[in-house]
Amino acid sequence: MPKKDDVQHRLVTTLQRRVINPIQRRLSTQQLLETTGRKSGQPRITPIGGRLVGNQFWLVSEFGERSQYIRNIKADNRVRLRLRGHWHAGTAHPVPEDDALARLRELPRGNSAAVRLFGTNLLTVRIDLD
Repeated sequence: MPKKDDVQHRLVTTLQRRVINPIQRRLSTQQLLETTGRKSGQPRITPIGGRLVGNQFWLVSEFGERSQYIRNIKADNRVRLRLRGHWHAGTAHPVPEDDALARLRELPRGNSAAVRLFGTNLLTVRIDLD
């Protein structure tokens, strides 16, 4: 019998991939993360939520190492980030030692609530902008 977090992961990622992400990618105000596909080498764009603090952008991945964009970052941590309609180059760093729940309290409420609700393996990510 599949574990609860496996079923939750499958349901949430399917909904995100087929419904939510295609809509969010079209919103000019949505923050987007562009990684390079670890197998395809093609750009992969993921809607995200986080906060710019100085020259660093912080976010929390709801599925941690199971997230495709985290796997892509581990293969090539050079990324692009769209903030307020402008693209910025940067270097992404998973920060497993960071307290992801505490970090979510510092990030925008709406996205943080969804990450807490649906997430099963939270992982903080810091993106150092060039």
